[in-house]
Amino acid sequence: MSLAKFLIKRLLQGVFVIWGVITVTFGLRAVAPGDPIDLIVDPSTSPEVREQIRQEMGLNEPLYVQYVDYVQGVLVGDLGYSYQSRRDVTVMVLERVPATLELAIAATIVAIGIAIPLGVISATRRHDPADYGATLFSLVGISTPNFWLGIMLILLLPVQLGVFPVSQRPVGFGTAVYSLVTTGYFNDLITWFRHVTLPAITLGTYFTALITRLTRSGMIDELGKPYVTATEAKGLPGVLIRFKHVLRNTMIPIITVLGLQLGTLIGGAVITESVFDWPGLGRRLIDALYAGDWPVIQGVLIFIGVGFVVINVVVDALYATLNPRVTDE
Repeated sequence: MSLAKFLIKRLLQGVFVIWGVITVTFGLRAVAPGDPIDLIVDPSTSPEVREQIRQEMGLNEPLYVQYVDYVQGVLVGDLGYSYQSRRDVTVMVLERVPATLELAIAATIVAIGIAIPLGVISATRRHDPADYGATLFSLVGISTPNFWLGIMLILLLPVQLGVFPVSQRPVGFGTAVYSLVTTGYFNDLITWFRHVTLPAITLGTYFTALITRLTRSGMIDELGKPYVTATEAKGLPGVLIRFKHVLRNTMIPIITVLGLQLGTLIGGAVITESVFDWPGLGRRLIDALYAGDWPVIQGVLIFIGVGFVVINVVVDALYATLNPRVTDE
């Protein structure tokens, strides 16, 4: 199978996944208790006014008609209207995307910067204290709940030591970079960095532990192969063998997990964003759940689903480029 056919197949599978997400979110709204009209007007409003609003929103139509109308709107980028916030849901979702992407990418960078060197050291020093320490770190990282770690970091660093701020970031990464380019000052970039550090560490801890274990196991498998013995016989330095040859061959499964986990970080940042009051999609979803604002809930969930599919397709394309044999499966 060619790479193009492989990617088309993955895209078609992704379309069905997105359709499933849209259907499930619409179904949840349909079976949810309560009357959506109560979110728009006071429950004591006259029945005539309530019925008029119901007709304007199309809630008096059969359920399948509402479903078709909603799917058609999603296809053209219309996620609905939040009568509670008096705003378009698409705008409410898109304005929170940069903050969530900043946090997810920052958490990924933290994980990569710590996990890969730690995994290499653990694999090349098996049964040494360094190996035991890396294994213990992985176990603790995987076992530690993100919300608990975030609260502990807040209590220790901002509250006790006053090192980092706690409240939501006052400036985004794009604005900070623009300020740096136009003014030459690093103030906004430093402010953004100080605000993103603790949430990134909190969100990336589980990810760090996972990549450390994956790197260690992959390195151990590669170190036992004949080409490593051959390169050592040629007199190549051990550092060059480990990082240029062995780690390079270990990176294919790591890249796959990195891509998939990036999607997980985007969708799973809800608790971390709530703990640190980070103005991202997760925080918007929590606020919408508290308020019962179903159009916003649906919009956020659909966007997260689309993000998962896009990231998976990109990862599949990268994986197929690095290892063409997967297109034959």
